[in-house]
Amino acid sequence: MRPTVSRLLQATRALQHENPLGLPKTGSIPRFQRGLPQKRKIPNVNKVIAVSSAKGGVGKSTIAANLALSLSRLGYTTGILDTDLFGPSIPTLFNLSSPDLSPSLNKDNQLLPLTSYGVKTMSIGYLLGSESSALVWRGPMLLKAIQQLLHQVDWSHPSLDILVLDLPPGTGDTQLSIAQQVVVDGAVIVTTPHTLAIKDAVKGVNMFRKVEIPILGVVQNMSVFCCPGCGSETHVFGGTEGVKRVCGEMGMEFLGDIPLHPAIGEDGGRGKPTVVSDPGGKEAEVFMGLGRRVAELVGLGKVDLGKE
Repeated sequence: MRPTVSRLLQATRALQHENPLGLPKTGSIPRFQRGLPQKRKIPNVNKVIAVSSAKGGVGKSTIAANLALSLSRLGYTTGILDTDLFGPSIPTLFNLSSPDLSPSLNKDNQLLPLTSYGVKTMSIGYLLGSESSALVWRGPMLLKAIQQLLHQVDWSHPSLDILVLDLPPGTGDTQLSIAQQVVVDGAVIVTTPHTLAIKDAVKGVNMFRKVEIPILGVVQNMSVFCCPGCGSETHVFGGTEGVKRVCGEMGMEFLGDIPLHPAIGEDGGRGKPTVVSDPGGKEAEVFMGLGRRVAELVGLGKVDLGKE
C-alpha cells in the first residue's frame, strides 16, 4: 500500500524553504534554484496550457475546470493542476474537498493525483486539511511550492495528453515562475466584458508575450444573461464589442462567449461542473466547442472518440 502524504502543512514547526510541501526527503526533490531556472517539459505530459486572468472574480477556475472536462470527454487523457496556492478552487470544483482525501506517494516520493470525472487533479488544497485553512507564506516558500507541484507530481499511468494549469489572478511571481520553469504550449485568457477586466486581461496578454508563451485566444465569460421567463438577452457587464476589438487590435483569436447562467456557478459550487452535470445542455456544448478549438490550436487535432 502506498504511503499517504501527512498533512504537514498543519504542523506547528517551521517548514524549510527547500521543502514547503513536506514531501519525504528520501526522494529526488530538487534544490531551490539560484538564478534563472532551466525550462523543461513536465514528465509524462505532452501538452501544457495555462488558463489565466489578470483580474480576479471573472470565473477563471470554473472555465479551467470545464475546459479540462471537455478535453477529457473528447478522448484526451487530461489533468488539471491548481497553481493558485492562496485560493485553491480545484478541490471544490471536482468534489474532492473532503478532509479525508489526501494524495498518496509513489516509490520516488512524488505526489499521485486524485482523479474525478476522469480528470487527474492536483492542488495544494488537498494538503491543507481544511477548506478554511489560510496559507501564509512569503516568496521563497511560495516559489518552492510551485516548483514542487510542477515537478514532483506523477502524471503517469497513463501519461497525459494535456495538462491544464489553473493560474492565480495577476501577473506576479507564480506566473513568472511557471513561465521560466516549464514549457507551456499556450495560454487561454479569461475576461468578462467589463472595461476593468478587459484592461487587466491586456496586461496578462503582454506578460505572456514577454515570457514568450503563445496566446491561444481569449474567452469572454458571463457575456450575456438570457431571461428564463421572457427569453430576452441582457449584457450585464457590457456588450461583447470591447473584447472583440482588443482581440483584433492585438492579433488574438476570440475563442467564444460563455453565458451568464446561474447553473454554471451552481454546478461548480456543488462539485459537479456543467460539462458533467448537464452534458447535453447548451452551456456544456459551449465548453465542448472551446475544448475542440484548444486541442486543435496546441496540435492535438480534432479528435472525438465518441465520449460525448
